[in-house]
Amino acid sequence: MTLVKAGFVVLDCAEPEKLSVFYKELLEGEQTGASANLVEIRGADGVRLAFRRDVNATSPSWPRPENSLQAHLVFLVEDMDEAERRVVGLGGRPIDTKDPAGPYEERGYADPAGHSFTLRLMPVTAPKQG
Repeated sequence: MTLVKAGFVVLDCAEPEKLSVFYKELLEGEQTGASANLVEIRGADGVRLAFRRDVNATSPSWPRPENSLQAHLVFLVEDMDEAERRVVGLGGRPIDTKDPAGPYEERGYADPAGHSFTLRLMPVTAPKQG
């Protein structure tokens, strides 16, 4: 029998209700739980996130070293430009959209509370031949 049944990535923020709406809309998900200090969501693909109230929360400053990266999320997308329009339309902002070195096309963003995340283009796989 599996001991752990599910897990969450929890982001601290001043206003969990507002931040949960951003990610619920971005991930086309649903709210699965809420209390005075915590909101939980599940995205359409099953990813589970929670947002915990911390009135003293400060936004990460990534990529600057002071108060740097506290958590980082990566979301795979099929259409980078469409995903970027959605992020910005929901209140996120681009923070690193230059072409990265390496095999993946990806762009960095911050959510409305300042947490960084990356949109990464899903690799195109060719159908097997023969």
